[in-house]
Amino acid sequence: MLSFPNAKINLGLNIIERRPDQFHNIETIFYPVPIADILEIIESTELKGNKVEIVITGMDIPGDSENNLCVKAYKLMDKLYHLPPVKIHLHKIIPTGAGLGGGSSDGAFTLSLLNGLFSLNLTNAQLIDHAAELGSDCPFFIENKPAFGTEKGNILKTIALNLSGYYFVLVKPSVSVGTAEAYKGVKPLKPEQSVNALVKLPIALWKDKIVNDFEQSIFPNHSIIKQIKNDFYDAGAIYASMTGSGSAVYGIFEKQVSFKNVSQHEFYWAKYL
Repeated sequence: MLSFPNAKINLGLNIIERRPDQFHNIETIFYPVPIADILEIIESTELKGNKVEIVITGMDIPGDSENNLCVKAYKLMDKLYHLPPVKIHLHKIIPTGAGLGGGSSDGAFTLSLLNGLFSLNLTNAQLIDHAAELGSDCPFFIENKPAFGTEKGNILKTIALNLSGYYFVLVKPSVSVGTAEAYKGVKPLKPEQSVNALVKLPIALWKDKIVNDFEQSIFPNHSIIKQIKNDFYDAGAIYASMTGSGSAVYGIFEKQVSFKNVSQHEFYWAKYL
């Protein structure tokens, strides 16, 4: 079976407080965007011993295959439902370390593919519970609809938000930002207005109201990321922001633009939503 795990952007990201488990409570709007990896899973009669084999092509992924979320998703489902062996082919297009949720999407889509491939008949609610065991961003990709995320980002409420018709530009510079680095220097603070309320305002008002708190800790150390955001506004973006805790920056435009300041060493993607 074949699927296309897509990326997400964050429309605002507020870090509310540090939790007793050392994670942080946040609030954010998750919005799916149509840049996607390619994921194929087939049942295998050849594998012995290790029941899952993964081949990764496209962009390099740091770490070993045992820590890949597709492999972890299979092992979780195998433990619960005793699955046959499988071969996984993952072709990476979504850049890593970008805040686009590519790894989380791959893991969640693996759960859904296994559910269909082996006729497990699990509900979305059950898949969301399983996805939460893989990571905080994974549950969003089960229903894959615009959602207001709270607590660790894993408590989701679907919202009515449609950005179709806007031109979306994404740049991921060569630098990557780790989660630990992103949280270093951030001061948790509950905002005066929830991002769930602010996102209902006209998009022309978002620039001065909807913020990603990670920018305050990341921009001083990575000026290129701040520069990309400024370049978007210089090019006429109605809203621009870093997404998640990674280094990717997106701009939302009312019409197609030619963004000329993109280095050939940076990931660049543009499309009407």
